[in-house]
Amino acid sequence: MALEDKHKWNKKYQNNPIPDTLVELITKYAKLATGKQALDIACGMGRHSKYLAELGFEVDALDVSSLAIESLQNIPHIHAKEVDFDTYRLPKEKYDLIICTFFLKRELFPQITEALKSGGILLYETFVYHPENEQVPSERSFLLEENELENAFKENFEVIESREYWHETMKGFKMKKASFVGKKI
Repeated sequence: MALEDKHKWNKKYQNNPIPDTLVELITKYAKLATGKQALDIACGMGRHSKYLAELGFEVDALDVSSLAIESLQNIPHIHAKEVDFDTYRLPKEKYDLIICTFFLKRELFPQITEALKSGGILLYETFVYHPENEQVPSERSFLLEENELENAFKENFEVIESREYWHETMKGFKMKKASFVGKKI
């Protein structure tokens, strides 16, 4: 397991207020999925997993943080599992809906595509590198390049929405984001 990541995220979840506001992309598009099997990649404390469960999905909620996963135990319709995304493999053709917000591991892009059933919906949103970003992650590799998200998925998806835009973070910093909504072909 990526112990360093696990400790970092456990500490963050323990010592910082975690946003509970849902990402608009999720509330706007999750209902497009026609089946009920959902995956929340890097689910954190589970704000989106809980929302999806309320909509009637059976949610596999995955995260590296044991603290986050522990907080999701015994919630109906949520199947929380602590995983190391460096070694974990997503099951093939299992999900009707996959969501991923504010987590970037490019090596997962092909697995995400394979994990969706035909006609499944992908909702993905994260930050994009731009020199005018006012708050940046510790590593540039945690940021998308411009147009990277759409380019990574457009070949295997009917693109429903793809955009890059400026956003203000919870702490008032200006950051560029990318979002992608697609239906697997």
